[in-house]
Amino acid sequence: MKAIHYAALLLGVPLFYACNTSTPVASTAMGNDTIPVQVMKLNLESSNAAIPVSGQFTTNDEVMLSFKTGGIINSLLVKEGDAVKKGQLLATLNLTEINAQVQQAQLGYEKAKRDYQRTKNLYSDSVATLEQLQNSKTALQISQQQLNQVDFNRKYSEIHAPENGFILKKLADVGQQISSGTAVLQTNGAQSGKWELKVGISDREWAILKLNDPAKIETTAMPGQVLDGVVSRKSEGVDAATGTFTAYIRLTGQTPKAIAAGMFGRATLSPSKQVAHKGNWQIPYEALLDGDGSSGYVFITNDNKTAHRVKVTVAGIEKNTVTISEGLENAAALIISGSAYLTDNSKISIHSPLKAAK
Repeated sequence: MKAIHYAALLLGVPLFYACNTSTPVASTAMGNDTIPVQVMKLNLESSNAAIPVSGQFTTNDEVMLSFKTGGIINSLLVKEGDAVKKGQLLATLNLTEINAQVQQAQLGYEKAKRDYQRTKNLYSDSVATLEQLQNSKTALQISQQQLNQVDFNRKYSEIHAPENGFILKKLADVGQQISSGTAVLQTNGAQSGKWELKVGISDREWAILKLNDPAKIETTAMPGQVLDGVVSRKSEGVDAATGTFTAYIRLTGQTPKAIAAGMFGRATLSPSKQVAHKGNWQIPYEALLDGDGSSGYVFITNDNKTAHRVKVTVAGIEKNTVTISEGLENAAALIISGSAYLTDNSKISIHSPLKAAK
């Protein structure tokens, strides 16, 4: 009887150990199902965030003055910074050639006038035909218009001040040969025009900005003072010299006296336009996988339980961050650590507080 009990005890020992070791095995298997990761929340960058810009002050009544005809500059009667009165003579061309053209046109007109009068008398005596009379009248009218044309050109072979103001720039010198329409002087009104800050903006900023969007303006000429302004104009094309669009910010407050044309200024624009479907994200450099030019892949999660591999568009790369412009619109959080061990639809567990991406 004792032998039977001893045999049963020996059979029970391995069964006991087998039952005890089954629990850790199951636990280990469950732990291998999830991969520990770190994540950060994805917040869409506001498309109406403040836009810093810089440029030069100008007025909305600046004028580039030129001669109607080409020629040699005979005189420049003003210097940069001079105050001028409306109608004041500023510059002249050498009129030798132009006066000769006027004299030639005058002689042609006088001859056509004599021919017409002679033909008219002959027509009255039934010597000249009606056609001859009409032709001589047409020749007289043509010569009259030619005389008017050269008189007009001679008038605009002088430059006069269009308004009271100041000479901003002298763009040519006495004795210089210039063509028709070439700018010679740049002027602006004497505190009569509205001051504006002319700034360069990117294509994205051009699309976001609207007329009358507010701005805050500063300049070193007025330290500690902030001027109010609004976007008054936007260019409809790219400036070939700078490769950017141009915006004009008009000062809306009292006209400051410490500002001059060409002075440097800075402004902060506050766009009113909202664009909800697109934006930029700043993410850690390590979160980007398989980068190739302007694209790459990242892992995201929407439930903090499952990882998903998504393709993204790279807008820029800095020292420690990457700017993503597309691909994260529908993502709740980005996996920033542990991505090397993940595949699409991997099970994950969060092992860090959620951080926020800009």
